[in-house]
Amino acid sequence: MLEQDPNQVKIFDTTLRDGDQTPGVNFGIQEKEDIARKLADAGVDIIEAGFPFAEEGDFEAVRNIAENVAGPIIVGLSRTGPEDIEAAWGAIEPAKDKGGARIHTFIATSEIHMRDKLKMTPDEVLDSAINAVKLARTFTDDVEFSPEDASRSDFDFMMKV
Repeated sequence: MLEQDPNQVKIFDTTLRDGDQTPGVNFGIQEKEDIARKLADAGVDIIEAGFPFAEEGDFEAVRNIAENVAGPIIVGLSRTGPEDIEAAWGAIEPAKDKGGARIHTFIATSEIHMRDKLKMTPDEVLDSAINAVKLARTFTDDVEFSPEDASRSDFDFMMKV
């Protein structure tokens, strides 16, 4: 693991993913690259470029950023399914030698999301999270995990995950 300066603040930007989910906003491939270049020029350390498997056109847009924007770590978001993780890596892999490539995987940990959205038991969610991180680590050491709907999650279960 790399030593980090405890006084250093890293800027993590989600404009290209969260911003694209704003009603009425739909960034094109070139717009995403232009925004990513501006973020890189501004000194942003980490850019979550998109959701390569889940959103139409995002694979191409994220891949384009990974190929053409140097400096920041480029992040692909994925759910815990193997196809999501493989798509994220396929999109961000060109960035590995230009600043870095990170897979950010997530799964819901709240009871309501596990039951109604995922239709999974807590044990299945835990297994899915573990397997996702293990698979992502076969592609890169830079893996980020998030519990979705964390504020409504049972704290002890979320911490176990």
